[in-house]
Amino acid sequence: MLYATPSLTAVDERVLAEIGAIRSELRHAVRQAPAKWTLDLRRALTASAIAASNTIEGFRVDARDVADLMDGEREGIDANEANKAETLAYQLMMTYIQSLYDAEDFTYSKGLLNALHWMLQGHHHTPHRPAGQWRRKPIFISTAGDPLSTEYEGPHEDRLPALTGELVDWLNEGDLDVDPLIRAAMAHLNLVKIHPWVDGNGRMSRSLQTLVIARQRVLAPEFSSIEEWLGMPGNTWDYYKVLREVGGPVYSPERDTGAWIRFNLRAYHEQAQRVRHRVQRSADVWMLLDQSAAGLGVSERQVAALHEVAVAGRVRRSRYEKSEGLNTQQATRDMQALVKADILKAVGQTKGRHYVVGERFPQDVLEAARRRITIRDPYGS
Repeated sequence: MLYATPSLTAVDERVLAEIGAIRSELRHAVRQAPAKWTLDLRRALTASAIAASNTIEGFRVDARDVADLMDGEREGIDANEANKAETLAYQLMMTYIQSLYDAEDFTYSKGLLNALHWMLQGHHHTPHRPAGQWRRKPIFISTAGDPLSTEYEGPHEDRLPALTGELVDWLNEGDLDVDPLIRAAMAHLNLVKIHPWVDGNGRMSRSLQTLVIARQRVLAPEFSSIEEWLGMPGNTWDYYKVLREVGGPVYSPERDTGAWIRFNLRAYHEQAQRVRHRVQRSADVWMLLDQSAAGLGVSERQVAALHEVAVAGRVRRSRYEKSEGLNTQQATRDMQALVKADILKAVGQTKGRHYVVGERFPQDVLEAARRRITIRDPYGS
């Protein structure tokens, strides 16, 4: 038996409709946007999701460093080797999940779940800590700050084949008349409460939620994830609290799941507001840079580097080289020209070098990039 999808209240229905409207607006905006800055934004959103989801588990890497790791950079990253390894493993899994966004003849299976888990945890695989296989022992989640106090006990390991099989069947055939955002939230809840692996259950459950949303094909996975929102400190505490309240101290699928759905609807709504703001901000930055390029003596391709500096805070020569299809000599020459013109400033040495805003970087562009937003709680609390 799985935790059941609850009926929505009238307020839930209103919030869900608002989320749908924002997502439709985002879909239109992204389709109309220049491909270059859209790619920048998709990479930044992926990096933020990976950084946030890993932060929940105690692996801390700044989102900008995650973006650099995603590009193959290893020097100048402010993270230890263990955190780098966790970041790269999560990126591998998320890259595959993103590729399934529009895959034909797709189906959920136990094999898919275990393969994703291997991508995430394969670097930890041992006979006592198997990756890509159901756990073979009891699992206890400790209370924060008290390792000897059990907050949640997962179902017995003998039940895992049946429970994961039921979940897979539900993913393929269950509640298909329910909004995909609601189904995605329930997929998350059920997987994390089944807790089928020794480690990595939280990240797997959040990733499964992203995959279920992405398969709706309204927005690309990068625009669909709520992992960035969940990783914000106050939201993380709320996340743990609602999982504890709804899930119970042991596997209790008869419990009411309405609070979990309301929590997720709030997360979807507030993250959609943030993404919409980032899309609008990026579009304005690109437009302003394009308008000022001639006066600055900046080429069309250099605008891409300046755009990334404005919205992300920095750019590396290697990423600029790759995104613009240049050779190393061309990319180096472009960066040197921007530094010589005081538009950018170089920070660091050789392989760890990156570029930030210089004295002559257009101020109106920076003002657009730093424009603030007030996030509205859709439930009004």
